[in-house]
Amino acid sequence: MNELCAERQWVCEAMRRINADFNRSADTHLIKLDLPGFPDQTLYLKDESIHPSGSLKHRLARSLYLYGLCNGRIGPDTVIVESSSGSTAVSEAYFAKILGLRFIAVLPEGTAQKKIDQIAFYGAETHAVPAPEIYAEAERIAADLGGHYMDQFTFAERATDWRGNNNIAESLFAQLALEQHSIPDWVVMSAGTGGTSATIGRYIRYRADLAEKTQLCVADPENSVFYDHFMTGDPDLRINGRSRIEGIGRPRVEASFQPRIIDRMMQVPDAASLATIHWLETVIGRKCGGSTGTNVWAALTLMAEMRDAGQAGSIATLICDGGERYLDTYYDAGWLEKQGLDLDPHLKEIAALTV
Repeated sequence: MNELCAERQWVCEAMRRINADFNRSADTHLIKLDLPGFPDQTLYLKDESIHPSGSLKHRLARSLYLYGLCNGRIGPDTVIVESSSGSTAVSEAYFAKILGLRFIAVLPEGTAQKKIDQIAFYGAETHAVPAPEIYAEAERIAADLGGHYMDQFTFAERATDWRGNNNIAESLFAQLALEQHSIPDWVVMSAGTGGTSATIGRYIRYRADLAEKTQLCVADPENSVFYDHFMTGDPDLRINGRSRIEGIGRPRVEASFQPRIIDRMMQVPDAASLATIHWLETVIGRKCGGSTGTNVWAALTLMAEMRDAGQAGSIATLICDGGERYLDTYYDAGWLEKQGLDLDPHLKEIAALTV
């Protein structure tokens, strides 16, 4: 068998393994929250934390591997390299193990130790650098090793089939089909790469029945340029810091971020995001990551606007990952104090809205 045939056979086997893993997986749950303060507005949470690798990024990682395989960029000896704040790297490490590939994650310094441990659990390697350097360092490592830089921040929006193939939007709207308010007024999503918001926004426009009603709100944390880019249109915005809400917010405008399909953006203070996950634990009985707090804070804000306008309806958003990864940060009183984050005012605001 010549070399080309051997590689083609390997790709076929890689596709079989990825598809078999997908076939073993159930869809993620859609949780309905009935909050006393909102008798005519319903909040839905699509729980992406139950994926095998623990987060929404499981879908993205699968799409990026399929994209690389089908474009001839990943072969049996390819070293996979990714720049990530953690969750995407965990998910990509999961698929690298399935395929028997070496995987190196370039992480910003200060990434949650639990994420680093999970990457190592799948047999992958990590390399920590200052946050602004993750892109260049990942490119360098991939070039030095003759590997493939996944580059989620460029390819997230194009690797996912936004018209179907069980993407996040298709799954969400199918699960809402039998609800009282089956077409939501808003879908809320925070942005890391911008790929998920792009998929949701495109799918809404693709479906005329949704486009007549549903709007997309993207929530952005502190230390991120997405909101300012949305408001100004400036593609060259840069900041030197990094988002405290891991997985979302970026120091530069990423290629996957598609502002033209977003109806509204909302800036959410970090203390509000973290207060929201502490409150949410009392409602659903478990911990969630900080980006979920950003999503839910924005959703509650929109629900309050609907209530004040006398508008009945529904809002859908995502649980992006579980809170077990952040026990030594978001759920640690000492860490919160060192960060200067006072959750009490926001907890009181949530209580006033929802009771």
